[in-house]
Amino acid sequence: MANKVKWVTDIEKSVLINNFEKRGWTQVTENEDWNFYWMSVQTIRNVFSVDTGYRLSDEQMVNHFPNHYELTRKDLMIKNIKRYRKDMEKEGSPLAEKDENGKYLYLDFVPVTFMLPADYNLFVEEFRKSPSSTWIMKPCGKAQGKGIFLINKLSQIKKWSRDSRTSTFVAASSGKEAYVISLYIDNPLLIGGKKFDLRLYVLVTTYRPLKCYMYKLGFCRFCTVKYTPSTSELDNMFVHLTNVAIQRHGDDYNHVHGGKWTVSNLRLYLESTRGKEVTSRLFDQIHWIMVQSLKAVAPVMNNDKHCFECYGYDIIIDDKLKPWLIEVNASPSLTSSTANDRILKYNLINDTLNIVTPNGDIPDCRWNRSPPREALGNYQVLVIVLLEDPLAGKFQPPGRGNHGFVNNILILGKVHDGVDINKDPTTSGSKIAP
Repeated sequence: MANKVKWVTDIEKSVLINNFEKRGWTQVTENEDWNFYWMSVQTIRNVFSVDTGYRLSDEQMVNHFPNHYELTRKDLMIKNIKRYRKDMEKEGSPLAEKDENGKYLYLDFVPVTFMLPADYNLFVEEFRKSPSSTWIMKPCGKAQGKGIFLINKLSQIKKWSRDSRTSTFVAASSGKEAYVISLYIDNPLLIGGKKFDLRLYVLVTTYRPLKCYMYKLGFCRFCTVKYTPSTSELDNMFVHLTNVAIQRHGDDYNHVHGGKWTVSNLRLYLESTRGKEVTSRLFDQIHWIMVQSLKAVAPVMNNDKHCFECYGYDIIIDDKLKPWLIEVNASPSLTSSTANDRILKYNLINDTLNIVTPNGDIPDCRWNRSPPREALGNYQVLVIVLLEDPLAGKFQPPGRGNHGFVNNILILGKVHDGVDINKDPTTSGSKIAP
């Protein structure tokens, strides 16, 4: 009989613990000999700290990469995406192609963003090009909508920096805290007159080579108050921010459905109102964003063999059905706000564990990171292997040509998984649908 997996967690959530117990795993403390540790980002920092001198064995696995923040910290994500674009330009990659206005054709998936205070002068220059625009300011190290506000005048930043009770702007100047300021997507796609965003989950088992999987059961988060771009409502976060941590305090918050829609319902709605072809292109573009963001951080990510990570992607769709990456979360909430929410998150953890601990056995960090298809559950393959593309000059991303998603796998060249890359995906019986 196989030895039982010994688990630890510092995140007391029922969807986690119930999954461990269902498998018959044994709970231990962090000071004992453990195999699987689902930990917070604060703990992962300590585990991989040089000062601790801790070394993981081949039979230990954790749920974060050591420097996950290269993707999940707002300023570093933008920095890495900008660097990735420049690298693509230097290499002469067709991905770096621009239109007549200097905008990237294939890599324009994050709003124009600056770091403050470091990029203040660059921000002012950009602000003056379109002084009627609205911008959204966010602290880099916070979540759940904390510390976010909108501005449409330069004087508002100056006033905020003077009035900040905690001297945040001064602290940022000394390197203690930084902010990002992004062009606000003021033309969001509305349903029922309300703004919403998408929370989608992506599992990465290794960055080199990149192997990642998207969870099909994501959801939309709706604001409780109808959207208006009116400047008189800039301070009303019930209009602008979809975070459940904010919306649940609104008078119109529905505790039954939690202001959420499944992504599959969104897809059905869009297919009926915008058409199937346009909707399929939108979801292909969302998958494209996920892969390109992961490729952007892959060179700087510490690809430790003991690690995997389930990220929470936040995407906003504008009224032209263009998706925008807003941020990526290292510890997407496992709190259940509704019964359906609890089922979704329980299944998310279950399917994740099925992939990273094949057969429920004691982890072996030497595994090949490619589970059999029957083990994927509600996950679908985004990328299995990325290799050099001998037809790079002919490559076109989804929505602009014939190269793109084939049998749930992004073709960026040759993909080795027994996949016929010449087969028409529309007749394969395989569907890229949340």
